[in-house]
Amino acid sequence: MTTLTDDGLRVLDDSQTRLLRAIEGVFLRWAGMWNAPEHRYPPLLRARDLDTFHYFDAFPQAGLSVAQLDPERLGPVLAETSRPVDRLPGDVMGPTGFALPMAACYWVYIDLAGAVLPEEGTVRTTVASCFRNEAQYDGLQRVLGFTMREFVCVGSGQAAREHYLRGRETVLAFGAELGLDMRLEVAGDPFFEAFKNDDASQREFPVKEEFVVNGLAIGSANYHRKFFTGRLDIQAGEATAHTSCLGFGLERWVHTLTQAFGSARAALSAVENLG
Repeated sequence: MTTLTDDGLRVLDDSQTRLLRAIEGVFLRWAGMWNAPEHRYPPLLRARDLDTFHYFDAFPQAGLSVAQLDPERLGPVLAETSRPVDRLPGDVMGPTGFALPMAACYWVYIDLAGAVLPEEGTVRTTVASCFRNEAQYDGLQRVLGFTMREFVCVGSGQAAREHYLRGRETVLAFGAELGLDMRLEVAGDPFFEAFKNDDASQREFPVKEEFVVNGLAIGSANYHRKFFTGRLDIQAGEATAHTSCLGFGLERWVHTLTQAFGSARAALSAVENLG
């Protein structure tokens, strides 16, 4: 059973946690197949790095910052407020240079800033706790804090496109093995507004596609072209690198597989039986 602890915060029970780990095990096998070493990045992002990507312009309503409390202002507020405190007022917090990530991939690009890679580039995988401020939440389908696994390719345009296509086919095949009615749907993304009028490129190669089961996107395949690398001076060979990534919301996978198989335990058995 999924337990509500606070607005948008969810607890996974033992069976759900084991299912999440089994799904992660599949993704990590893909990492081995794709020669994608795993990297562990800091849990926070610098505001200046995010602003380089126009993050705050694209997601003004969804981002969450991390602010330091001012003890001198906090004390008087606590003294005059009924306890326990439900909300801390903004005036007890100082300016902040940090934000919580909405996706796991940002640190990959930041870490490679200024790098000159071979044309074939590099593929990395990482997992992160991510956060999105939403108007409403719904079980494991839409939560405030969730787990995202990503596979990011940074290399030539050909390398990025091959990663995108290979990953897309791998995910669809995995969904078919599990008997899921998984569909690919072209999706928009505020980060890629620069391409919204490029009808020819959209027809030739969609910027973002989502893996959708019963109306819920449980992952996406993204081809960013030079959006990130041009801002961070990342090269592949003698040209500006391209990037593509595959991203998966693990709690959404737990929800979807539990619904498909009737329980988290049955879903776990199905995933484990795939070998």
